[in-house]
Amino acid sequence: MAMTRVEPVEVRVRTDWLSGRPREIHWGDRTIPITAIAAVRRERSAYPTAIGPRTTFEVDTPEVRMSLTFRHRGRRWLVEGLDPDVPRAA
Repeated sequence: MAMTRVEPVEVRVRTDWLSGRPREIHWGDRTIPITAIAAVRRERSAYPTAIGPRTTFEVDTPEVRMSLTFRHRGRRWLVEGLDPDVPRAA
């Protein structure tokens, strides 16, 4: 099944101190650990001016795969997609 796009939801993300890779997501009162990073897409040159550059991570969690985006200009993390049917890395 394909990644299902959702209305972007702002979340807090704990990252690795040196690499900047996401380690866990704080969504409301839940803390969701990230078990693996499946893909990284850096959009530095072709982006809307109002949004600015962004980096999108496809991350695996114990329940679902998520499309997690960091918008550099606003320094915000957003969940933009979910895919519960993808086999996740253990």
